[in-house]
Amino acid sequence: MDASKNIKYFDELDDEGQFDNVDRGQHPSKSLRPKKVSMAVQQFVQKQDDSREAISFSYKAAQFEEGWLLKTLGYFFEQQWISDVLSKVKVGKEASVYLCRPGDQVQAPLLAVKVYRPKMLRSLKNDHIYRLGRAVLDESGKEVVDMGMLKALHNRSVYGEQIHLQSWIAYEMQTIQKLYEAGADVPQPYEMGENAILMAYIGDETSAAPTLNTVRLDHGEAGELFERSLLNIEIMLANDIVHGDLSAYNLLYREGQITMIDFPQVVSARNHPSAWQIFSRDVRRVCEYFTRQGLETDANRIAGELWKAHGLRIQAEVHPGLLDGDNPADRQLWQKSREADQKD
Repeated sequence: MDASKNIKYFDELDDEGQFDNVDRGQHPSKSLRPKKVSMAVQQFVQKQDDSREAISFSYKAAQFEEGWLLKTLGYFFEQQWISDVLSKVKVGKEASVYLCRPGDQVQAPLLAVKVYRPKMLRSLKNDHIYRLGRAVLDESGKEVVDMGMLKALHNRSVYGEQIHLQSWIAYEMQTIQKLYEAGADVPQPYEMGENAILMAYIGDETSAAPTLNTVRLDHGEAGELFERSLLNIEIMLANDIVHGDLSAYNLLYREGQITMIDFPQVVSARNHPSAWQIFSRDVRRVCEYFTRQGLETDANRIAGELWKAHGLRIQAEVHPGLLDGDNPADRQLWQKSREADQKD
């Protein structure tokens, strides 16, 4: 079929084909019925169809969820990154994770796709704090310089909110790629699409790896995994990365190994004004888990030594948005940060 015929068919659809707004099970009024188009046009449309009829998966999603998944994952299907969606393995405030069977592009037994919720940014607490000093990234991971896009972002239009969301996803993808190449314990990243990241799956077809906070370790294993956690934190610092939300809830456990996940809120260790406070909070939360496993930990000492070992200065100023006034540990952190500033 040549291009001129394609154009003719699309023109005929624009001129004649009108979609009615009546449920298919009801009898539409004569005025709402679509005008007939030729058989050739109908056949042409069927060949161009990229709707839910063209892609199917094993996971039985609710109607709205199915539409969102098909829109979001269509690119991964078309490029043969995935061949099926098997199940939903995690539901979070910002995103859901689905277990997928790989396509021809990937040599892996199973894959995970992290699909961000359409309004995830509304559930991110104090997200403006983590965006300080960060450039806005587009869906390819490049800095946005287009004035129209930047204006939409500034005006917080619907389009601007989508740019904002895509920037968060791009930062997570770039972070996972950098840490994977540096030897950190993170899932292998494969591809980023609109509203989604495709990566290695941690677990098997019957169950996903649990988060570390749900696991009880014996003393020996706890010691090994604590040291491994600190090594990962050090690798992040060496790459100018502070996780921003690190805890036992964002560490997966499988067969004696840990895997760090969830990186949209990363900040620069050297350039973010509250990097030290965010970093020390990450270390404290990790130490809290291993203390409950019977280890002796000193979060303030560990955080300080790691920070200074990478030539970073401890800043005493704590952004109040990062702290919970009802949490005694956060009040103590505020006080200790002020004492550290006086010593420096």
